[in-house]
Amino acid sequence: MLEWYEVGIGLLTLLILFIVMGLPIPFALAGASIPFLLSIQSFSTTLVTAELKMWGVWVDYVLLSVPLFVFLGELIGRSNIGPNLYWFMHSKVPVKGSAAYGSVAACAGFGAVCGSSMVGSLTIGGVALPAMLKLGYDKRLASGVLAAGGTLSVLLPPSLILLFYGIVTDQSIGQLFIAGVMPGIVLVTLFFVVIKVWNMVNSNAIPSSDDSDSIPWGLALSAVLPVIVIGLIITISIYAGIATPTEAAGLSCVITLLLSFAVGGMNLKGLNEAIKATMKTMGYLGLLLSAGVLFGFVMTYYQVPQEFSALFTSFELSPYETLALIILFYIVLGMFLEPVSMTFITLPTLFPLIQASGFDLIWFGVIYTITMEVAVLTPPVGLNLYVIQSIEKNQLTIVDVIKGCLPFIGVLVSLIILMIAFPGIATWLPNIMG
Repeated sequence: MLEWYEVGIGLLTLLILFIVMGLPIPFALAGASIPFLLSIQSFSTTLVTAELKMWGVWVDYVLLSVPLFVFLGELIGRSNIGPNLYWFMHSKVPVKGSAAYGSVAACAGFGAVCGSSMVGSLTIGGVALPAMLKLGYDKRLASGVLAAGGTLSVLLPPSLILLFYGIVTDQSIGQLFIAGVMPGIVLVTLFFVVIKVWNMVNSNAIPSSDDSDSIPWGLALSAVLPVIVIGLIITISIYAGIATPTEAAGLSCVITLLLSFAVGGMNLKGLNEAIKATMKTMGYLGLLLSAGVLFGFVMTYYQVPQEFSALFTSFELSPYETLALIILFYIVLGMFLEPVSMTFITLPTLFPLIQASGFDLIWFGVIYTITMEVAVLTPPVGLNLYVIQSIEKNQLTIVDVIKGCLPFIGVLVSLIILMIAFPGIATWLPNIMG
């Protein structure tokens, strides 16, 4: 039988080769796994194993929450709730730079009901970016605020990354969601500080006044109240044990659907588009998750994670040196892979190292999620960069967006350092509520 390091190197080599050849990552994961399955099983048995591992994963009841949370985000994004939320945050904040501050606040509010960074950037950015450029905001500031603001969706509950992390590491989804709340609030505050400092350094970056129509209070409430209600339903019902993540996702989807039609201006065309977008997203995520499970099965069979952890531990690095190397690894890898792929490819191998180092896996889940936020803002594969640039292609270059994101990337790295120094930022709320 092959040695574990031969399998590990072989899997990595084939995976990189298939990705370079242009294969979608789910097919690259499955393709890299098959040869090693054939080395221990007959062809017919390999087919059965692949079928059972790739499709059997969806028997897991918790995973049903994934398409429901995706659908919830699409409903909010395709109704008027998201745009009106930005309008409220912008027009009702009587300070210089209200559009920038309002964009961050709107992204945070949207993040409380949507776990996708890209959907958050596209929904709020699609409304806010043209408005901010028209008002005279510096294009780098405007694009940076909205690209970075979208990352709040993966830290504040319900976060798809935290959900996937919980599934891979077998941690409580409810505790992970609650653990992301305080760091999310800290991150919003730090984003506000960046905007303030940017204006102090370059007074021309923000116009002296934001000439915009004030949103009627009735319309404002129709955007704010649904976000508050849905966010509370998801967070409280899961953590209090009233509902499982899947039940909470289903209930919040039904309520969001009703509110979208009642106060969000949703129509049948928008509903149809939301369903199609959800199916398209889940087509990719479903294949990625299934292929990731097959890939993980091969690694586990050959004991790659266990042997790698033992090898790494033999170097006798301190826990914090181990943590620093893993964080650095994810920040660099995030330049080339998107977060969901990284989660299923690397986390099964690396999280045992964190566990062996004595760190709290709930706390590390938040650290891991912040590194994923950095990933969507770093070229060449930073997804949020291209989402924001695509909104105003004629006025923005990708370089403008990258430069606009640099201060916010610095803030995200600072938050990681802050959480290492003060882990209670993430663990305090789960401990109090527990």
